[in-house]
Amino acid sequence: MNKWIVQGRLGKDPEVRYTPSGTAVTNFSVATSRKWKDKNGAPQEETEWTNVVFWGKRAEVIGEYFSKGKMILVEGRAQTSSWEGKDDGIKRYKTELVGENFWFCGDKGGGGYTPKESDYGGAPGTAPAPGTGPGPVDDDIPF
Repeated sequence: MNKWIVQGRLGKDPEVRYTPSGTAVTNFSVATSRKWKDKNGAPQEETEWTNVVFWGKRAEVIGEYFSKGKMILVEGRAQTSSWEGKDDGIKRYKTELVGENFWFCGDKGGGGYTPKESDYGGAPGTAPAPGTGPGPVDDDIPF
Protein backbone atom coordinates (compact mmCIF):
# COMPACT_ATOMS: atom_id res chain seq x y z
CA MET A 1 0.00 0.00 0.00
CA ASN A 2 1.32 3.43 -0.92
CA LYS A 3 -0.63 5.89 1.26
CA TRP A 4 0.82 9.04 2.76
CA ILE A 5 -1.09 11.43 5.05
CA VAL A 6 0.42 14.67 6.32
CA GLN A 7 -1.15 17.46 8.37
CA GLY A 8 0.77 20.66 8.94
CA ARG A 9 1.28 24.24 7.85
CA LEU A 10 2.36 25.47 4.45
CA GLY A 11 5.93 26.76 4.46
CA LYS A 12 5.30 29.23 1.64
CA ASP A 13 2.55 30.27 -0.72
CA PRO A 14 1.69 27.54 -3.25
CA GLU A 15 3.10 28.25 -6.69
CA VAL A 16 0.66 27.35 -9.49
CA ARG A 17 2.19 26.81 -12.92
CA TYR A 18 0.90 25.26 -16.12
CA THR A 19 2.40 22.61 -18.34
CA PRO A 20 2.64 23.33 -22.08
CA SER A 21 -0.60 21.33 -22.50
CA GLY A 22 -2.38 23.60 -19.98
CA THR A 23 -2.52 21.30 -16.94
CA ALA A 24 -2.15 23.15 -13.62
CA VAL A 25 0.50 21.97 -11.17
CA THR A 26 1.35 23.37 -7.75
CA ASN A 27 4.24 22.59 -5.46
CA PHE A 28 4.53 23.50 -1.80
CA SER A 29 5.99 22.17 1.41
CA VAL A 30 4.20 21.22 4.61
CA ALA A 31 5.87 21.55 8.01
CA THR A 32 5.10 19.03 10.73
CA SER A 33 6.63 19.32 14.17
CA ARG A 34 7.39 16.80 16.87
CA LYS A 35 8.00 17.83 20.48
CA TRP A 36 9.57 15.79 23.26
CA LYS A 37 11.81 16.08 26.32
CA ASP A 38 15.36 14.83 26.21
CA LYS A 39 16.94 12.62 28.91
CA ASN A 40 17.64 15.75 31.00
CA GLY A 41 14.02 16.95 30.73
CA ALA A 42 14.83 19.83 28.38
CA PRO A 43 12.13 20.48 25.76
CA GLN A 44 13.13 19.58 22.20
CA GLU A 45 11.41 20.20 18.88
CA GLU A 46 12.05 18.85 15.41
CA THR A 47 10.39 20.03 12.20
CA GLU A 48 10.04 17.81 9.15
CA TRP A 49 9.31 19.32 5.73
CA THR A 50 7.30 17.32 3.21
CA ASN A 51 7.30 18.34 -0.45
CA VAL A 52 3.83 18.11 -2.00
CA VAL A 53 2.61 18.33 -5.60
CA PHE A 54 -0.97 18.55 -6.84
CA TRP A 55 -2.13 18.41 -10.47
CA GLY A 56 -5.20 19.72 -12.30
CA LYS A 57 -8.15 21.50 -10.72
CA ARG A 58 -6.98 20.61 -7.20
CA ALA A 59 -3.75 22.53 -7.88
CA GLU A 60 -5.75 25.60 -8.88
CA VAL A 61 -8.04 25.40 -5.82
CA ILE A 62 -5.04 25.10 -3.49
CA GLY A 63 -3.35 28.05 -5.19
CA GLU A 64 -6.46 30.16 -4.73
CA TYR A 65 -7.41 29.29 -1.15
CA PHE A 66 -4.15 28.42 0.63
CA SER A 67 -1.20 30.56 1.63
CA LYS A 68 1.88 30.39 3.82
CA GLY A 69 1.04 29.32 7.37
CA LYS A 70 -2.38 27.82 6.59
CA MET A 71 -3.09 24.39 8.06
CA ILE A 72 -3.77 21.62 5.55
CA LEU A 73 -4.28 17.87 5.67
CA VAL A 74 -3.03 16.11 2.52
CA GLU A 75 -3.62 12.53 1.48
CA GLY A 76 -1.79 10.97 -1.43
CA ARG A 77 1.02 8.67 -2.42
CA ALA A 78 4.80 8.79 -2.30
CA GLN A 79 6.60 9.14 -5.61
CA THR A 80 10.36 9.27 -6.15
CA SER A 81 11.79 10.97 -9.22
CA SER A 82 15.36 10.85 -10.43
CA TRP A 83 17.35 12.94 -12.85
CA GLU A 84 20.92 13.75 -13.76
CA GLY A 85 22.30 17.22 -13.13
CA LYS A 86 23.00 19.17 -16.30
CA ASP A 87 26.32 20.48 -15.07
CA ASP A 88 27.78 17.54 -13.16
CA GLY A 89 25.92 14.46 -14.41
CA ILE A 90 25.29 13.29 -10.84
CA LYS A 91 22.10 11.32 -10.38
CA ARG A 92 19.74 12.97 -7.91
CA TYR A 93 16.54 11.78 -6.26
CA LYS A 94 13.52 13.50 -4.79
CA THR A 95 10.62 11.87 -2.97
CA GLU A 96 7.42 13.87 -2.72
CA LEU A 97 3.80 13.41 -1.79
CA VAL A 98 1.61 13.37 -4.90
CA GLY A 99 -1.61 14.78 -3.48
CA GLU A 100 -4.92 13.13 -4.23
CA ASN A 101 -7.15 14.79 -1.59
CA PHE A 102 -6.84 17.73 0.79
CA TRP A 103 -8.78 19.33 3.62
CA PHE A 104 -8.80 22.75 5.27
CA CYS A 105 -8.24 22.40 9.00
CA GLY A 106 -7.20 24.06 12.21
CA ASP A 107 -7.19 27.73 11.31
CA LYS A 108 -8.87 30.43 13.40
CA GLY A 109 -12.49 31.07 12.52
CA GLY A 110 -12.95 27.68 10.88
CA GLY A 111 -15.24 27.58 7.90
CA GLY A 112 -13.66 28.94 4.78
CA TYR A 113 -13.91 27.23 1.43
CA THR A 114 -15.10 23.65 1.24
CA PRO A 115 -13.98 21.94 -1.98
CA LYS A 116 -16.74 20.45 -4.11
CA GLU A 117 -16.47 17.34 -6.24
CA SER A 118 -16.53 19.52 -9.38
CA ASP A 119 -13.47 21.43 -8.14
CA TYR A 120 -11.38 18.30 -8.40
CA GLY A 121 -11.99 17.59 -12.05
CA GLY A 122 -12.68 13.95 -11.21
CA ALA A 123 -13.59 11.56 -8.46
CA PRO A 124 -11.87 11.78 -5.07
CA GLY A 125 -8.52 10.09 -5.11
CA THR A 126 -8.01 10.47 -8.83
CA ALA A 127 -4.58 11.72 -9.74
CA PRO A 128 -2.23 10.81 -12.57
CA ALA A 129 -0.89 7.28 -12.18
CA PRO A 130 2.89 6.99 -12.09
CA GLY A 131 4.29 7.67 -15.53
CA THR A 132 0.95 8.85 -16.96
CA GLY A 133 0.81 12.41 -15.59
CA PRO A 134 1.81 15.51 -17.51
CA GLY A 135 5.42 14.97 -16.46
CA PRO A 136 8.06 17.41 -15.29
CA VAL A 137 7.52 21.10 -15.95
CA ASP A 138 11.21 21.98 -15.86
CA ASP A 139 13.60 20.07 -18.12
CA ASP A 140 16.37 19.92 -15.51
CA ILE A 141 14.53 19.32 -12.24
CA PRO A 142 11.25 17.36 -12.01
CA PHE A 143 9.55 19.73 -9.56
